[in-house]
Amino acid sequence: MQIGIPVEKVVGEHRVAATPETVKKLVGAGHKVVIEYSAGQKAAYLDDAYTQVGAALVEDAYLQSDIILKVHAPQGEEIRKIKAQTIVIAMFDPYRNTALEQFAQQGISAFALELLPRTLSRAQNMDVLSSQANLAGYKSVLLAANEYQRMFPMLMTAAGTVKPARVVIMGVGVAGLQAIATAKRLGAVVEATDLRPTAKEQVESLGGKWLDVPMSAEEQQRAADAVKNGYGWTPGEQYIKDQAAIVDKAVANADIVITTALLPGRNAPRLIHAATVVKMKAGSVILDMAVETGGNVEGSQVGEIVMTANGVKILGIPNIPSTIATEASALYARNVFNFLETLFDDNKQPVINQDDDIQKALLITHGGTLLFKRG
Repeated sequence: MQIGIPVEKVVGEHRVAATPETVKKLVGAGHKVVIEYSAGQKAAYLDDAYTQVGAALVEDAYLQSDIILKVHAPQGEEIRKIKAQTIVIAMFDPYRNTALEQFAQQGISAFALELLPRTLSRAQNMDVLSSQANLAGYKSVLLAANEYQRMFPMLMTAAGTVKPARVVIMGVGVAGLQAIATAKRLGAVVEATDLRPTAKEQVESLGGKWLDVPMSAEEQQRAADAVKNGYGWTPGEQYIKDQAAIVDKAVANADIVITTALLPGRNAPRLIHAATVVKMKAGSVILDMAVETGGNVEGSQVGEIVMTANGVKILGIPNIPSTIATEASALYARNVFNFLETLFDDNKQPVINQDDDIQKALLITHGGTLLFKRG
């Protein structure tokens, strides 16, 4: 059984799908692991580290591999290299990936890690979205702090007192909670908002202030039901208006705003409009973590720092986990390894079981058929 680790081709991607730690486990289990030259170099995993744990360095990891591990799904010429019945495990961005039919036509069994059922407790150690979002939430605060022209903590000096930064976090999922914790550790005053009322306790436990929005009994029930699937809910018209007013005031007074709201298979919700940005102070910073899927912030641009007429910086930094590639690769590789282990039988041969809840959810192409339905 040969497992291949190719170089990531996506521009700006520094992560790698397997680290020396996980390769050692795979080799120890009796698998042959081949990794392309310099595949882990941008994440500070050098070729020698892989060879020391038993991997073979190759020019093309697709050649003769039975299983391919990647961060991003293969594209273009990469797909054409893959032989029939190969298993590919990666993040496929299935709702927007236009090449899924090609994987099916070539008889590839493709597993999209983003589709992991988040409500299954046994799947938690395979959850790439959570592991990467955790790191992104941490790094987003540091990236915003780097662009902010003032201090985060209160500072008392002979020349006067420096006030702490006011930080607003919009979206209190994994990334948002880590952003709150990081901003608090840096000494900022933190406020946060989310569509899930249950997030209030989490925010306050980290020392943040909850931006409370009044809710009707019906909305409270709908929000509670949405918690069960691990994602957000669709609020009513009145709630949207009430939230907009509260958020507008908080953002207008903020020094730094970080938005984290994402919706599976849909464009990111617009949380901050230009009319609100205009009210912010010169020198304020907004970091839009959802910029790659349409953006939470009006005016944000992928890969750019937009300076508004009133002196507000809007950061559109894509793929934030890649900016902390060593740790991001380590966590991602462990997630992948944990899922990969579930595919092997007692003879260390891969067996695809479509009755298994996890495999069924992740398997998007198999046996020449496109299984994933965007609708």
